[in-house]
Amino acid sequence: MDAAEDEAAVERVLAGDTSGFEGIVDRWQGPLVNLAYRFCRDHGRAEEMAQEAFLRAYRSLDGWRREAAFSTWLFALATNVYRSELRRIPLRTLSLDEIAEPRDERATDGGFEDKDRDRSVRRAVLALPAKYRDALILFYFHDMDVGSTARSLALPEGTVKARLSRGRKILSKKLSQRLGPVRLGEEF
Repeated sequence: MDAAEDEAAVERVLAGDTSGFEGIVDRWQGPLVNLAYRFCRDHGRAEEMAQEAFLRAYRSLDGWRREAAFSTWLFALATNVYRSELRRIPLRTLSLDEIAEPRDERATDGGFEDKDRDRSVRRAVLALPAKYRDALILFYFHDMDVGSTARSLALPEGTVKARLSRGRKILSKKLSQRLGPVRLGEEF
């Protein structure tokens, strides 16, 4: 299904054929659950949050103004649902200083295994303040460009760039203390 098929499915639903929403759910269920998981780190809760996002999307289909791709509108709506859910029932958060050191399973070259490094980075991202975390998750983990990230977060592109830059600096500083020198790329 591509953007035109998304639009056709929306038109079917708005015309009264509710089965058109099935294609939308089939296409976007994985990405929305994945996005929710990045917010809450609990697969069961992520599925519930994605279900709520689909319910809200269904009820709000007539509000999609077609100024952006359907996927951008859907991700923005889902991001808002997930933020609201986390405000309603917050995650137990740890400061970056409270994160346990990764296991010291050293590779033959004496460095951390890639999976340990990835796990440490992901945990550190989740411990960031929400305004930096949300921007980093959408930009890096969901491969959105700055424009799509800005639309999803309802922020100006300059603000997103600033949050990405500041978030990378915070991560680089904290991760360098734990893992040695870390350079996080600038990709925008």
